[in-house]
Amino acid sequence: MERFHQIPKLPKRALDAHKGDVGRVLVVGGSLGEHGMIGAPALVANAALRSGTGLVQIATEASAMGYVATLAPCATTRAMAAGVDDIAAFAVEFGADVVALGPGLGKTVSGQEVAALLDRFSGGIVVDADGLNALAALGKWRARWPHNVVITPHPGEMERLVKGWGLDVPVKERERCAVALARETGVTVVLKGHGTVVTDAERVYVNQTGNAGMATAGAGDVLTGVIAALLGQQMSAFPAAVLGVHVHGLAGDSAAEQLGRMSLIATDIIEYLSDAFSDLEFDTMN
Repeated sequence: MERFHQIPKLPKRALDAHKGDVGRVLVVGGSLGEHGMIGAPALVANAALRSGTGLVQIATEASAMGYVATLAPCATTRAMAAGVDDIAAFAVEFGADVVALGPGLGKTVSGQEVAALLDRFSGGIVVDADGLNALAALGKWRARWPHNVVITPHPGEMERLVKGWGLDVPVKERERCAVALARETGVTVVLKGHGTVVTDAERVYVNQTGNAGMATAGAGDVLTGVIAALLGQQMSAFPAAVLGVHVHGLAGDSAAEQLGRMSLIATDIIEYLSDAFSDLEFDTMN
């Protein structure tokens, strides 16, 4: 197992680039049920846009569209019927390079529908939150193009995923657990938490940025948006995930330095992504 330490370089952007050249991300999420979850897909969209994506569309319940559009004014929205059975068709229609699926979905989408996306869509895919819960309920699952797929579980979601696969590896053994799931599925696993672990079963990276103030609702949605944006800018899954968690943590560190850890919220991480990317751009130029 290779210990990975080098932070990947930022994607290059042509001087004459337009918004269609730097990534199209379809965010599938949000719901208005007993517990409304409209902020999550907006956080993903705003983080993706702040991370260089040219175009973002949010597919959400028709009843949630107006609320989501207000929270993410630079993205477009489209209605997603409950139980949609072909998310890949939405992605193709939008011309998406990446699909980020799960934040705020609730039980809108089944495990079979997530599995169908993994089978039909050859672009980048980031699965988080309720998308992961749907896969865990499905049990064992595969992606047709696993090297394009990133999953971003927190420890609770990870426990459900490994249980679904029948893996006898405790989540507290973070690296071993992440590697085991990556080996079975072939996808890049991002096990979130202090010292986020990123692995594709051949390489493993343990993140060194970030702070305890980032233990706040929505921080994971921001990470999903950052990784999706990097995938959309032609990075492959493992380096996009490594760079994504590094940048996400840098932004959280800048936010904590200015605002304090106690007051840090997810939107602050988005606001300070510009600092993180600017620092990396300066390092690249010098």
